[in-house]
Order: sequence, then C-alpha cells, then structure tokens
Amino acid sequence: MSGVPAVVIAAPASGSGKTTVATGLIGALRRVGHRVAPFKVGPDYIDPGYHGLAAGRPGRNLDPVLVGAERVVPLYRHGARDCDLAVVEGVMGLFDGRIDENHAGPVAEGSTAQVASLLGAPVVLVVDARGHSQSLAALLHGFATFDSGIRLGGVILNRVGSERHDQVLRAACDRVGLPVLGSLPRMTELEVPSRHLGLIPAVEHGAAATAAVSAMTDLVAAHVDLSAIAALARFTAHAPAWDPAEAVRGEEVSAEDPSGSGHLIATAGGRTGGLPARSAAGGSARGSAEVVRGEEISAEDPSGSDRLVASGGPTIAAAGGSAGAVREAADLFAGSGPLIAMAGGPAFTFGYAEHRELLLAAGAQVVVFDPLRDELPSGTAGLVLPGGFPEEHAAELAANTALLTAVAEQARRGMPVHAECAGLLYLTRSLDGHPMAGVIDADAEFGPRLTLGYRDAVALADSPLWRAGERVRGHEFHRTRLTTAASATPAWAWRGSDGAPAREGALVHRVHASYLHTHPAGNPEATTRFVASATEYAGTRAIR
Repeated sequence: MSGVPAVVIAAPASGSGKTTVATGLIGALRRVGHRVAPFKVGPDYIDPGYHGLAAGRPGRNLDPVLVGAERVVPLYRHGARDCDLAVVEGVMGLFDGRIDENHAGPVAEGSTAQVASLLGAPVVLVVDARGHSQSLAALLHGFATFDSGIRLGGVILNRVGSERHDQVLRAACDRVGLPVLGSLPRMTELEVPSRHLGLIPAVEHGAAATAAVSAMTDLVAAHVDLSAIAALARFTAHAPAWDPAEAVRGEEVSAEDPSGSGHLIATAGGRTGGLPARSAAGGSARGSAEVVRGEEISAEDPSGSDRLVASGGPTIAAAGGSAGAVREAADLFAGSGPLIAMAGGPAFTFGYAEHRELLLAAGAQVVVFDPLRDELPSGTAGLVLPGGFPEEHAAELAANTALLTAVAEQARRGMPVHAECAGLLYLTRSLDGHPMAGVIDADAEFGPRLTLGYRDAVALADSPLWRAGERVRGHEFHRTRLTTAASATPAWAWRGSDGAPAREGALVHRVHASYLHTHPAGNPEATTRFVASATEYAGTRAIR
C-alpha cells in the first residue's frame, strides 16, 4: 500500500526554529509545484494555522496521546490525500513527549520520535546554531544513535552567525556523517508576535501572518536544498486511510498494533481493542470526495478557503472556522438534518479539521459563525464552542448581547452545547469583569500561571457527548481560571501529576463545558451522540 512520502522536522529542544523552518519549507515546496500536506505533532492548534497559510490547505495534527497510536497513520493518509509530499512539524525536542513513569515504550508517548517511527519517515533536525561550534558533532552523534528506530536524514542549521560559523558547523556535521540540507542566517525580522499560549493565531494576526509566512518561504527557498528534502521523504507504514463515515458508524480499521504483533486493531464506537479487524478492504484512501449516508462530502477547497461541502443531517453551529469563512451563504456546509453552529473568528480559533468532518458524517449540517459580530444562526439545534483566546476579545464578545442572550435562552431550553476552554469561559457569568452568557454560575479571569498537560479523565455523569464512567484522554492549555466554583455537576475527574484527585468542568441542562480539549477523531462516538441530541432538540422545538 503506497502512501504520500513525508519528512519530519524536529529539533534537539523547543525554541530551535521548527515552526519557521517547517512553515517556510511547506511554502517553498508548494512554490516549486508540490502539493504539500501539512501536519503538526501533538495537540497544538496554533502552528497548524501558519502551516495552512503556507500550504493552501488546512494544517492537521498527529497526536498519539489524544487519538491513539493506531490512528496516527490512518489520519495521516486521510490528511495527505491528493498531495505528493508531506511536511510534519514535531513538538518540543525530538524525544520529548508525555511524562509518564508507567510508560514502558522505547520513546515517550506523543513524541516526535514516536510519530516518525509510526510513519516510517526520516527526521530532519533543526539546530539553533547560536553558541555551537565543533561540539555540535557530539550533539548530533547522540541524537543519531539514541534510538535505532529513528532515521536522522540530515540537518538544517538555523540562525547561523557568519560564513565562517557556517563552515565550522558543516565540518561538525560531516564528522558524524549527516548532510547539511540548509543553513539559515539570523533574521530577527521573521519573529512572529506571541502571547501567553505561544504564537498569535494566524486568523488573529491577519495580513501580518500572511507576510510572515511569505518571508519564511523566501528564507527557506533561498537557503535550503528543496530537491534534497523531497528526495529524502519516505512513508513506509501500512494502514488504510481514516474515514469519518466509518468512524461514526464504529467501523474503523486502523493501523497495525504498535506492539508489533502485526494484528489490525478494529475500533468500535471510538474504543480501541485487540479485536479482529473487520476488513482492510474498502478502507483505502477515498480521494477528494466520500459518500457519507448516501451524500457526498468533498475535501477542503484547495484554494485554502477551508470550506467543506456538507451532507444532509441536522444543522450544527460550530466555532473554530477561519475568520473570513463565515460571511457567505456557502458557509452552511449542509443538507437537511439538524443545524450545528460552530463558533469561529478571532476569539475561537482552536479546532481540529476532523471535528467538522465527523459532524457532517454523522448527518449534521454545520455552519461557522463569528461570536464577535454574528447572531446565532437561524435554526441552530446544537452549538459547538471550541477553544481560543476570548480573554483577548472579552469586550467585543460582551458587546454582542443578542448572541449572549440567544445562547443562554437556547441552553436553558435544552439545546446541546459542547464547550471547550474558550467555550467554557463564554458560558460563565463574566470574563475579566465583562458579562458573558451566564449559563454557568461562575466567573473567570486571566490567571498568574499556565495550566498545561495531558489528562486521563473519567466522565462523572451522562451528557450529550459522554456516558458516566467513560475514560477519555484530553489536554489542558490555558492561563485563565474560574474565580468562583460552579454549582453544576462537574464534567470530569482525574488525578494530577502529584496523585491528587481533581474535578473539573460543568454539566448544566444539556451543556458540557470544560477546560479539557479532546480530539474528536479519538472519540467519534461523542460526535455521534451530540448530533443525535441535536436531532432530538430540533424535533422537540418543532413541536412547541
């Protein structure tokens, strides 16, 4: 089974310049005629926005922790369809991943090394050259020999100080037999503005983000051997492409068991088990259109507009779309089922492309709207409020009183709402003193410290998405906090790194609100239930 070849862009440590190199490489390869599929290792929502600008198609995530190692290759094949090359940006240092003393694998779970191994793709190591000289050879020797399962295909030197500096570093690389695929000079003007959770999202940064991506592309095109990078790319994994229609039916056939047994893992309802695979046939890559419930869902518009052509089903409003995508009637990705509204625009930029695809495959219509200025779309039967930076736009969100009132009223009437992080904040009484929807009787504010990390969570009660007792892996990534505890039933329980129990989130009416980010592809049954709940709500509203 052939697949799209990939290169994985990694580094010895965070801050080495992976995003600059990966984004510039995506843009430069596209410029010379390649159809490039962009990916990011881990849960990060921000870097894929810049990848998407460079590629002209949405960036996607590959996170073994959130979706399971068995889904990484199928999701890669799904995201790389219609492309001839893929660039995968790593996370932190090459071997950095989830810190778990109970993990017995050779590399950390969720690490760039794990994803490179799953894909069978070579690694290009980006080295921040500042402060390095001949000793770089020892560093590279360690990374090249630490794990025999990882192929280090070459080095890109970043932030090189001078021609002489470049010569010394190239000699160090040659000493350990690693080719130098590029050497980038120091250019401070390429710095992209950041805030407390990293780079400012591309949607918020607007024209400046486009200019930054163009500058990254120019830099890489001038200083990296693109032909050598393309020739290095490989993909040796064997698995069918992920199919959202099969996922919502509980009929996924995923990659080989990571234990090396060679067995396929069949997943039902999003739960992974060592069951016999139903069939690998029919799980092949589908191209740009798939038949879902008798109607087609096409891939993202190759122009980069991030539109989908939707199936029939309930209409659901969902946040997390691109800023410019909500102005036209074509942004109703849909047919005849419940309408699900998805919040987007500058305040709600955190979302995974697979979420919308699963909603459509489950039969919903999806419309993206901007809570900064839009009303709740007419006929909304379910609401998705994803993550983002509402604290940066609290005054504007508070000024849209018509939307706040409509959300509160529909939530009280029983409309299902799925709110993560920014969505949780939007549903509180206030955020940094600005009035919000008041669905949850708590207040929120920008806090003094960052909360970050994976969580092994247990659902504490039934909701439109989860059943009590179900176990879910999620990720927290926020610097806000609730200043008053909500009186509602908590959504999740987990144990912190110190072993202390924690309860988090709020369940009220048919609202599931939490700081915890989940990946819908890792839990497709939750999307199926949400659409069913929206269908039920649409029916009861029609009777009133």
